[in-house]
Amino acid sequence: MSVLVEISEFVQKGRAKNVKECVAKALEEGVSAKDILNEALIAGMMIIGEKFKNNEVYVPEVLISARAMNQGVNIIKPYLTKEGVEPVGKAVICTVKGDLHDIGKNLVKMMLEGVGIECVDLGVDVSSEQVVEAVKESGAKIVGLSSLLTTTMDYQKEIIDALSVAGLRDKVKVMVGGAPLNAEFAESIGADCYTKDAAEAAEAALGFFKE
Repeated sequence: MSVLVEISEFVQKGRAKNVKECVAKALEEGVSAKDILNEALIAGMMIIGEKFKNNEVYVPEVLISARAMNQGVNIIKPYLTKEGVEPVGKAVICTVKGDLHDIGKNLVKMMLEGVGIECVDLGVDVSSEQVVEAVKESGAKIVGLSSLLTTTMDYQKEIIDALSVAGLRDKVKVMVGGAPLNAEFAESIGADCYTKDAAEAAEAALGFFKE
């Protein structure tokens, strides 16, 4: 079994210690950091994402796999820089003002990072001003908004309106999610995309960067 396949399998099993050992071994064997990232770490996380979508694994397994993947990414980061490997793109993500729930947002962040997208995570209870500022500073092409409370759903529209006022709306794709949302609501507030889970969000975000 090749070391890349091994790393991918350990990511899927959430075995962080083994991931770290195998990544170090791969680097010693002269495997490029880019190949370790794409063919092992991201590949393993994509399989977990697919299983999550099909209800074959659940939130705890995804979190454990994502942590294992991040351990590997941390080791290869300096090598990626040397090799000139850039992230696929950047996304600003948050749970909107008035809402303190972050499990869904954290899952989305992990899945986005798992496909090579750099995330600017603003946390929870985030205002439209904070989002606008983060987009300006980071140059992110995606804004991901999460709400778990029905009372905070409408604040997503306030953020979209604020992006318009700031002249940024046509520069970003706005993705929305959260338990009370659906595609109709997303369309009604002018969002570009609604996804029902983190794996779908990662797929959709990748699609936007490929446009």
